[in-house]
Amino acid sequence: MNSLPNQPTTGNYGIASLYCGDLDPDITEANLYDKFSQAGPVASIRVCRDVVTKRSLGYAYINFQQAMDAERALDTMNYELIKGRPMRLMWSQRDPSLRKSGVGNVFIKNLDKSIDNKSLYDTFSVFGNILSCKVAHDERNQSKGYGFVHFETQDASDQAIQKVNGMLLNDKKVYVGRFMTRKERMETLGHPATRFTNIYVKNFGDANLSDEEFQQLFEPYGKIVSCVIMKDDGGKSRGFGFVSYETHEAAKKAVDALNGSEVKTCKLYVARAQKKNERQAELREKYEKLKMERLNRYQQGVNLYVKNLDDVINDERLHEEFSVYGNITSAKIMVDEKGNTKGFGFVCFSSPDEATKAVTEMNGRIIVSKPLFVALAQRKEERKQHLAAQHAVRTQGMPRGFIGHAYSGMIPTNYLMPVAQPRPFMTTNQVPRPRWAQQQQQGQMRQQPGAWPMQVPSVVQVQPRMQSAQGNQRPQSSMQNQQQQSMANGARQQGRYGSNTVRNPMLPMSELMMNQEPLSSQILNHANPQEQKQMLGEKLYPIIQAAQPELAGKITGMLLEMENSEILHMLEDNTSLYNKVNEAVAVLQKHEKKLAMQSKTAK
Repeated sequence: MNSLPNQPTTGNYGIASLYCGDLDPDITEANLYDKFSQAGPVASIRVCRDVVTKRSLGYAYINFQQAMDAERALDTMNYELIKGRPMRLMWSQRDPSLRKSGVGNVFIKNLDKSIDNKSLYDTFSVFGNILSCKVAHDERNQSKGYGFVHFETQDASDQAIQKVNGMLLNDKKVYVGRFMTRKERMETLGHPATRFTNIYVKNFGDANLSDEEFQQLFEPYGKIVSCVIMKDDGGKSRGFGFVSYETHEAAKKAVDALNGSEVKTCKLYVARAQKKNERQAELREKYEKLKMERLNRYQQGVNLYVKNLDDVINDERLHEEFSVYGNITSAKIMVDEKGNTKGFGFVCFSSPDEATKAVTEMNGRIIVSKPLFVALAQRKEERKQHLAAQHAVRTQGMPRGFIGHAYSGMIPTNYLMPVAQPRPFMTTNQVPRPRWAQQQQQGQMRQQPGAWPMQVPSVVQVQPRMQSAQGNQRPQSSMQNQQQQSMANGARQQGRYGSNTVRNPMLPMSELMMNQEPLSSQILNHANPQEQKQMLGEKLYPIIQAAQPELAGKITGMLLEMENSEILHMLEDNTSLYNKVNEAVAVLQKHEKKLAMQSKTAK
């Protein structure tokens, strides 16, 4: 088969496949089919899209059934408007090595803003077959003043460089040269910092320098090509400007001599002028470096997070409390914009061993009037992963609709704790659940007010004669018997503690707290996190149930969201627990009123 006149002769190209670039993001395969079917039968069209967002990447591939039709489309439809934007066509190059080799690739700069892809193509097409032609544009679709032309042969690119370099295009002298990668430019020309002639000067706004004074300041260091102070619309200095020297040596001498010097009480900043993208890249690199330093510090396990701090504790007191465990590199309490403490801070040690010792000794210790929470500091991403995993564990085994029941808009949805290990009084075929959770199960018999018995027998006898509310004759499990016995006990004790409205909730709460066996942090440390919350819940629930029988389950779940050290403190101090229960009741009542108002509004 004879090769087509304008088609690459190499066999690496798709014989009837075109690349279509610079497309509007809203262009679809149907739009392109309507357009290209005019040139001939189209075999297939694919608009390339982002894998995640499925948004168009701005280019597509059109496969024709006949190579002649593909050539006709390339000759007659290149740079035609589609949805207001000129599309750029070229033969599809399946082999990336040709694009990356740089053979036949030409770089053009100092282009007039009015020159677009088609104008550039028309200018250079006289030198040979063009594979690709593009003017670089910014995010606003404005020309950046440079572009690229990729010829099929190196001879054509050499001829274009020889003929066009230094010519005027739209009254602007253009530069045309061989395209070089960034690595090649660095090797050939060196880093921009070693060959700059343009310098940037700022911080002289208050000096009120005139153009002549500004130029005289820089003249002693070499011949100046241009010197300008940037001004606003009113002609007032904006406090910065540029000076361009003839040689790099003169520019470097001016930077070394004047950077940091004072002019009319203004301290000048003088440095190499940088393009915006170069400055952004430098700042990005600096930020990434600082980020990696912080990451390395966290990975070493030397930075501690401390919360529940009393308002009177400052940086010095925090440093003093933790200094006994090792060498502290920094201790900082976080404050708001008014300087008030936020109740948490960070302590950084010089070694992981010191940090570990501090966590072990200081976590749960009461400083001033509050028990501290101390743990290794975590990055935001790690903290999110940890909370997600914690939520998954807590919700494991819960019935559907159990989490975030009627109060999901107000109470954290994961406040109910996971299923605990079976207690000795349970049979092996039972699924244990916290008693404060049983109160909210769907379809379960409502509990009567009253306290749960404090002493649970190690073995509960199964009583076949007891029947469920539906009249089933099946013998009930020991756990169900225990629940019914407990509910009956609670009903008998209702006269002692009153009904739903407790006149003196401190009395039953105090009695139950005195009768309970103490639960210490040492006992908790021997259990896993699930069992710790289960043990604390078993202690809290009967105390709260004595005071607030109807809301005991919800309040217990809310309090279990607190740190273990705070819960232990409440179990030892009935006043603190009483206050927390009152706070929880107030929140629940407020939410009930809100729901009632919403219900009335809906009606």
